[in-house]
Amino acid sequence: MSLPPGQRRIDGFPRFGTHLDRPPPAIPTDPVIEISGVVTKALAVRPTEFAALPRRELVTDFHCVAGWSATDLRWEGVGFESFYRNTIEPLIPPETSVTHLVFEGLDGYRSIVQIEDALADDVLIAERLNGQPLDGDHGAPIRLVSPKQYGYISTKHLCRIEVHAGAPAETYHRSRSIQLRLQLVKPHRRARVWQEERHRYLPAWSVRRVYWLLVRPIASLSARGTRKPR
Repeated sequence: MSLPPGQRRIDGFPRFGTHLDRPPPAIPTDPVIEISGVVTKALAVRPTEFAALPRRELVTDFHCVAGWSATDLRWEGVGFESFYRNTIEPLIPPETSVTHLVFEGLDGYRSIVQIEDALADDVLIAERLNGQPLDGDHGAPIRLVSPKQYGYISTKHLCRIEVHAGAPAETYHRSRSIQLRLQLVKPHRRARVWQEERHRYLPAWSVRRVYWLLVRPIASLSARGTRKPR
């Protein structure tokens, strides 16, 4: 199968993200996903409650905005649309029109997603990868997976979903220093891989080589963060 424009197939599935040399966040003993925003009441959902929803398995590719693609990954979990319709939508006042969702991870990272992209039929809340529970490198205990968008949309270590009736503030991380870097990068709001929506203002061809040059050093720094402290 062909890859989206500007992508290169790699072996394996490297750990990427905003963390660089920091280790993954600790997995809570009792993880929850908090639902907040324009809802009638806040709600905390435990992953064990997913058992009431249909299970899904999806074999797909993962495309990083830096230009690499990990192929034929087998994710397992529940469809996000099913979770939204059954758990979130009943909390939304009838007169409210939802436009965006914000997904936040335990590592402080936040992705801002238009509602039509979040409800695509291949978007998952994943708990397993290639037959095994997610590990810390790839988003344990649960994560978002949106295959048609660049990886920065697929928030790892998912712990919070905010529901918005308008475009939210572009807060991508709780850390001020990381937030500043992400604001300078200006990630594309839609991040659709087949349209090569990498950067908000620059044409895709102009940023490909810059991103490719960053792959090796970022992968090296990220690998350091997987080592256990002595």
